[in-house]
Amino acid sequence: MRNMVLPVFLAMLFLCGVSSAEVLKIVVNDTIQPVSEEYIARGIAEAARRNDQAVLIQINTPGGLVDSTREIIEKITGSSVPVIIYVSPSGSRAASAGFFILESADIAAMAPGTNTGAAHPVVLGGGSMDDVMKEKIENDAAALMRSVAARRGRNVSVAESTVRQSKSFTEQEAFSQHLIDYVASSQENLFEQMKGKSFRRFNGQEITLDLVGQPVAPFGMTLKEQILSYLMDPNIAFILLAIGALALYAEFNHPGAVIPGTVGVVFILVAAFALNLLPTRFAALVLILGAFALFAAEAKFGTHGVLTIGGIVLLTLGGLLLVDAPIPQMRVHLLTALSVSVPLGAITAFLMGIALKARRNKLVSGSQGLIGEVAVAQTNLSPRGKVFVHGEIWDAFSSSDVSAGQTVAVTKVDGLILRVEPLTVPKPSPTPAIS
Repeated sequence: MRNMVLPVFLAMLFLCGVSSAEVLKIVVNDTIQPVSEEYIARGIAEAARRNDQAVLIQINTPGGLVDSTREIIEKITGSSVPVIIYVSPSGSRAASAGFFILESADIAAMAPGTNTGAAHPVVLGGGSMDDVMKEKIENDAAALMRSVAARRGRNVSVAESTVRQSKSFTEQEAFSQHLIDYVASSQENLFEQMKGKSFRRFNGQEITLDLVGQPVAPFGMTLKEQILSYLMDPNIAFILLAIGALALYAEFNHPGAVIPGTVGVVFILVAAFALNLLPTRFAALVLILGAFALFAAEAKFGTHGVLTIGGIVLLTLGGLLLVDAPIPQMRVHLLTALSVSVPLGAITAFLMGIALKARRNKLVSGSQGLIGEVAVAQTNLSPRGKVFVHGEIWDAFSSSDVSAGQTVAVTKVDGLILRVEPLTVPKPSPTPAIS
């Protein structure tokens, strides 16, 4: 019997290590997009792997992309671990896409001073779709809401009104109309209210959780997710794109500088990666390219700022239209577009002007730089001799006789021989007197 004690003890330790009985906590304080979708999905998978008691998602979001929202709902409803959505702290919201996610949870809770709702789908492209297509999109979103709310046993008609009529609710209104299960001032208070109360999971199973006193394990983003979350801000992506274009422009005007070209390529590729994850209007990229074309034309034709103003307008419009997102928080702000466009337009036109002016200037180095210079004859030129110019003595040839010390002008460089013409006019010989 004593020989069995050690194996049983080790088995118990192993089971305790596998079954951590913790609550895994995910904090989403961002828009709903591919990065937040990946973060939530990874957290739910980790909780299932560790056999945690529950997943607590603390959320504060203005909304986001429909595709990412659907993916998150799929992960929540299919989770083997119960998922609790908690809108917190006070002042937070679960708007638009956030309301869909809130209603999909096993347990939906809100802190005092929070709000939710306004889940009407926003048509991408500034409302350019016809009425039939808009109605189809609205009906599709309403059907998703009905499906989720009904399966969770919540108020289907009120939940659908957030889609049809864009209604919003405070935490007390949401609780009284049975859109959420609890109003809790803290996660500890939420766990206390949940104690001993059963709830129905998406698969119809009735369970009860006792999370009071259970350890809560924070689950953070990876470094990759943190970087991508930062880059998913359309304002950051637009700034990176503009700086990259300016750096490449500087490299083209100063070939071989290397650093501007390297910076430009890196910034543009990073911006392109971020824009690939966002609903990007590629027609806006044409506007941005057109802006740089106008900046270059301004420096070439000198229209006294007319083309520069046109370029600034195009760059600003290109920035504003670059990301076709359903909520303002996922679009480029007007202040950002202007803050980038105006300085970039001025800098680009200035650099192009300097480059073109340098190309138009006369070459002043090498042998060609001697043409037009004034030299001093060191010996008589009849027609060959020596002249002094630019601190050096050159062989020279003159079409007319030149005396030593006389100044001459260089008219041509023929190999190592300068062709010169005299500058001083010889004194006239005295006129004979008439007797």
